[in-house]
Parts: sequence; C-alpha cells; structure tokens
Amino acid sequence: MKKSRAVIGLIVYVLILGLLGYTAVFGIGADKSGSASSIKLGLDLAGGVSITYQVVGDENPSAEDMSDTIYKLQQRVQNYSTEAQVYQEGSDRINIEIPGVTDANAILEELGKPGSLYFIAQTDSEGNNNYEAGYGVDADGNIVPQYMLTKTIDELLADGSVIITGTEVVDAQARAQQDQQMGNVENVVTLTLNDEGAAAFAKATEKAYNNGESIAIYYDDTIVSAPNVNAVITDGNAIITMGQGGAEEAQQLASTIRIGGLKLELEELRSNVVGAQLGSEAIHSSLIAAAVGFALVIIFMIGVYYVSGLAASLALCLYAELMVILLYAFEATLTLPGIAGIILSVGMAVDANVIIFARIREELATGKTVQSSFKIGFNKALSAILDGNITTLIAAVVLYFMGSGTIRGFSITLMLGIFLSMFTALFVTKFLMNALYAVGIQSEKAYGVGKEHKTIHFLSKKYFFFGLSAVVIVIGFIVMGINKTQTGMPLNYSLDFVGGTSTTMTLNEDMSIEEIDAQIVPLVEGITGDANVQTTKVAGSNQVIIKTRTLNVEEREKFADTMVTNFGVDESSITAETISATISSEMQSDAVKAIIVSTILMLIYIWFRFKDIRFGASSVIALIHDVLVVLAFYAIVRISVGNTFIACMLTIVGYSINATIVIFDRIRENLRDRRDRDDLEELVNKSISQTLSRSIFTSLTTFFMVAALEVFGVSSIREFALPLIAGIICGTYSSICLTGAMWYVFRTKLVRKKAAK
Repeated sequence: MKKSRAVIGLIVYVLILGLLGYTAVFGIGADKSGSASSIKLGLDLAGGVSITYQVVGDENPSAEDMSDTIYKLQQRVQNYSTEAQVYQEGSDRINIEIPGVTDANAILEELGKPGSLYFIAQTDSEGNNNYEAGYGVDADGNIVPQYMLTKTIDELLADGSVIITGTEVVDAQARAQQDQQMGNVENVVTLTLNDEGAAAFAKATEKAYNNGESIAIYYDDTIVSAPNVNAVITDGNAIITMGQGGAEEAQQLASTIRIGGLKLELEELRSNVVGAQLGSEAIHSSLIAAAVGFALVIIFMIGVYYVSGLAASLALCLYAELMVILLYAFEATLTLPGIAGIILSVGMAVDANVIIFARIREELATGKTVQSSFKIGFNKALSAILDGNITTLIAAVVLYFMGSGTIRGFSITLMLGIFLSMFTALFVTKFLMNALYAVGIQSEKAYGVGKEHKTIHFLSKKYFFFGLSAVVIVIGFIVMGINKTQTGMPLNYSLDFVGGTSTTMTLNEDMSIEEIDAQIVPLVEGITGDANVQTTKVAGSNQVIIKTRTLNVEEREKFADTMVTNFGVDESSITAETISATISSEMQSDAVKAIIVSTILMLIYIWFRFKDIRFGASSVIALIHDVLVVLAFYAIVRISVGNTFIACMLTIVGYSINATIVIFDRIRENLRDRRDRDDLEELVNKSISQTLSRSIFTSLTTFFMVAALEVFGVSSIREFALPLIAGIICGTYSSICLTGAMWYVFRTKLVRKKAAK
C-alpha cells in the first residue's frame, strides 16, 4: 500500500467512524433511526403494555389447558418482542406484558379477543345449508360478505358440520403473492394445520371442491371469512385469497385465526400501560460501566500490543457503532441483561485480534519482516478464528430456531456479535495495520517481538486438575442437596422460574420507581426475607405492582399492614394474586432441547474439522464441566436464578468453546509439524504454553468489562455479572488445564488399546 493511499484510507476510516458514531448516538431523521435511543427497550428499561385476560365459560380450567394457552400466546406475542412475557395469575387469568408499547388499545385490536374458532362446511351430511355464502354490496357501494348462520354452534358440532377447530391450526400468516393467472400481486393468508387437522381438512375440501362449496371460518359469534374451495388440500397447507381485500384485512384475518386457535376462550379483564421496572439510574450506571470497561480494554490493548493494539481499538469502536445500528435494524428488544451481554461482547470481540497479534509476534521473533509477519500471522490465525466462531454460531442458530422468548433475543445479539467480531478483526484491523505501516510506523518494536515460550508442564498435574474439578462439582451438588432440604429448592429460583405473588396497591402520592425501590422495597424484603422483588408502576396513576416470592396468608396481612402504617395506603386498594413463572416449563424444555442439539452439532463440527472425535469429546466435556462449576457457584453463593441465568450459561459456553478451539488448533498445527512421534505429552504442553498469553489476555479484557458491570451496575446487573466472572475464570481454567489433558488421555489410551489388539 502506498503512503498516499494509506493516508487517504485512514482519513476516510476516521470520517466513517465519526458518521456511524453520530448515527449511533443521535440517529437519522426525526425518529432518530439507527440511534441507541431508537432501539426497542424491554419492560425493565422502558415499560410497556400489560393485559390481563379472564377465562370464559370454565370456572376451573385445567392446568394443562392453561399451560397450553400460555405457551401459544407466548409464541404469538413474540411478533411484538422476543422479551414479551406471558404468565398465569390466579387460577383462571393470564397476563401478557409487551415491552416498548404505549398504546394498549392498539395491541388489543391487533391481538384480538381470544375466543373459539371453528371451520364450518357450507352444507351438512344431508345437504342442508349451514350459512349463506357469497358477497353483496352495501349502501355505500362497498363489497361486503353475506354470511348468515342458520344453526347454532352446538347444532353444527352435533351434526358434524364443524370440520376443525382452532386448536388444529398451527399458524396463520398474511403475505403478498403474485397471482399466477392475472400476474398481479394479491394479498393472501396462509394456513398451517397439524396432522389431525390436515386429515380432516383433506376430506372436507374434497367434498367442498366437488360440490362447488365454501368453508366458513367462524369466530366470536361471527363468520369472518367463507372462501370457496378451489382445490383439494391434502398436506395441511392452505391459502386464502383476499379478493379485493387489502393487506390490512389479510393481517386482521391471520391474527384472528391465530388468536382463535387457543384451547380456552378468553376475554379482556383489564389493560394498563406500565412504567419501567428499573429507573433511569439503571441505564445511567450501565452506560458508565460500558465507558469504563471500554476504556480499560483500549488501554490494555495499546499497552500490550502497541500499534497493533491501536488498530484493534479503532476497529473495536467500529464494532460498537455497528452493533448499535444493527440492533435497531433487526428490531431487537434490549433489556438490562441485553445491555450487559453487549458490553460483555465488546470484551470478547478482541479475542480474534489477540490471536492474530500473538501469531504476528511469533513470526517477528523468527526474524521475518513486519509485512511478512502480518501476512503469515493473519493466515495462521484464520483457522482458529473461523472454527471458534463457527462453533459458537452453530449454537446461536439452533437457539434462534428452537428457543423462545429471551433465548431468541439472546441468539440474535450473539449472531450479530460473531459476524461483527470476525469482520472487524479479519478485515478492518488488517486494513488499519497495513495503513499504519504504510504511513511510516515500520519498526519491529512498534508491534512487539515475541519472546520464546517456556514450556510449562501442565499435563504433569493433569490428575490433580481432574480431581480438583470433580471436588468442586461434587461440593456444588452437596450444597444443592442441602438447599433442597432447607428451602425446598436446590437453587435460589427467582419469580421467572417459580412464580410468586403479585400485589397491586394505590399509593397516596406519586412516587418514582427509584423512590419505591429505596423506601418500599426494603420493607417488602424484610417481610419476605428475600431480595427477589420486582416493582412496576402503572403509567398515569399512583398504582404500583410488586411481585415477590409466594406469600402465605400471614405474610400478605403483614404486607398490607406495613403499607397502611408506613405509607397510608387504603387497605381496600391492596389486592394480591398468585402468579405463575414467566419462563414456562415449555420454554425451559425448548431451551434444554436447543442446548442439547447445539452441543451435538458442535461435537460433529469439531470432529469434522479436526478429523478426530477426541477433540470434540474433550470440548463437550469441558463445556459440561464449566456449566456444572458455575451451577455450583449459583448454589453456594445463592445468587438468584432468573431470566438472565440461561443467557449467562450460554455466554459462558460460547466463551469456553472459543478458548478451547484455539488450543486445539495449535495442537493440530504442531501435530502436522511433529517429528518425534513418541513425545506427544511434550507437544501438548508446548501447544498450551504457546497459546497461554492469548488465553490470559482475552480473559483479562473480558474481565475488565464484566468487572465494570459488577462495580457500577445496579443489583440486577450485578447478579448477572458475578456468575459471569466465575464463568470467565472457570472457562480459562478448563481450557488451559483440562481440555488438552483430556485429549491426551483419550489419545494415548485409545492408541494403547489399539496396539494391544
């Protein structure tokens, strides 16, 4: 690269950095598109809409029907936000909380009134009409449906005219498609049925098609559509054309079908716009943590890697700006744990840079030129960077498609972080280093010359490390057993996992959420003996909702007396209801399945890439080890296990697998160059020692970010940061002390058995 081009390139990069930085902070246009302030925020940061539905027609709905209805509603409200929560209140009510929304009526209109949905044949088995089909024209000249039921639903159910109910509908979506005959674009609604519904629908559509009849969709005492059947549908996938109906009508019909497919009929009981669960202090402290952590990472990178560190820091700034803009573009909902996850990802983003810089220094130590060292260093680091990130990407993709709720939100952030970190490290950092070299910074000392790695004999202590890990894990299980005996739960599960009591009351004065947390929450914690308290304000009123662990009758009375005595609350305004977990058993099951599938796929990928299943087996065992150790940490320290728990565990898994891949990549490389076939133990020790600086430095940069969260964050952030610190330490330990040793043991034992045979 010529000096003039390098200067121009650096100037252009700085201008792009400034432009993207301005966009990330201030946005574009009146709506501030692309800025941090335009990103959707979760209930904890910005509040949203809270809707309560009451079951109709069944005073004692079964737990199975309630659970099924909650799960289906959870899948539907994710169209608004992956952070939306659905949970049971009392025995026959369901709460829906959707963040980032301020118009409850608009949500109710779009979501619809959950009720009974039926698909009805036009004629019964004797050929009698069940309804009038077709369209007519009203007084204003508008085309309107001429639907009229001639029988009641009970009569239609009795004579077999009801083909399927909404429970057989898996999904309904509105979209636009091109008309094959006319060539114009038309609005349609696509239906997907389950196997039982598909079989019944196939018979019904065959009859209707042969007789030129229609099938009506009946919902909430009204026929909402009665399309003619133009083909026999055997695969359970149908398309309803909207005729002259527009996109809005198609969306409305699809929404009606989706919401009508619930097992229970629901009606709105109440709806409120609720304020943020956390005050402005939470965002302020998080921004301080981000600034401090980011500054520490930049100081560390420049202090250790000199000019290379400067290039990485400039690339890291671009990473942070692009992350903000892409979060807006992908309509991700940002919660406080999400902010923590992004801050953490900044620390992890330097990982690829550290791998590259270590390789460059090794090449400089052999006497190669700076430019040659650049080229070789990037090439040698490529396989470790790709394998580590692709392995983590596999997990993220599986979590997105198989997970739900906060799991999907986490996977989006994770995928964005992976792509951005690879882009900035492999392209942006490389460009900046070559440009800085071209403008005149060409001394080897400016980039740092690597020192000869003294081989540390890690494998000589392998059985000590194995034993130490086993002891920690066993202690964790023992503590969980003790906790189970004393409290009934092995871990300190939060409301997200076990539910609790939701108490609503009206204060005599308008208190901010910070004032509530400072004055009311400590008194509540004194009653419950538990710090797991969530507070929410209803917008435009003095009404406050406080969620705690499940309270017994005595505790509820004490709660009411305390509020009346200390704050003059009218006792008649205090109501308490038992609420279910916001993370349902189905969501937990989805998460477990996703983790199992992603682990298997990671094992297969590592096996394929390293041509040795022992690498994959060692990696998976190390991941299980890290999860169990952090689980022991949760049990011993009694940290609350809430919706951040799964994100925390997944972050640790991704962090650990990256560190392991780097060591295995060096073992693979040294095996290719190996001459002494008998000294395998020395080769493994050498490989771990060669990558030791990378393992330690990456851990330090990540630690800086997490430590800033622990120091400056609010309590909920600290509950996320503390186990992450434990996970970073554990992941570093397992990668250095366990994975290489396990691979060596597997390799030598299998070789000996083969030789013996």
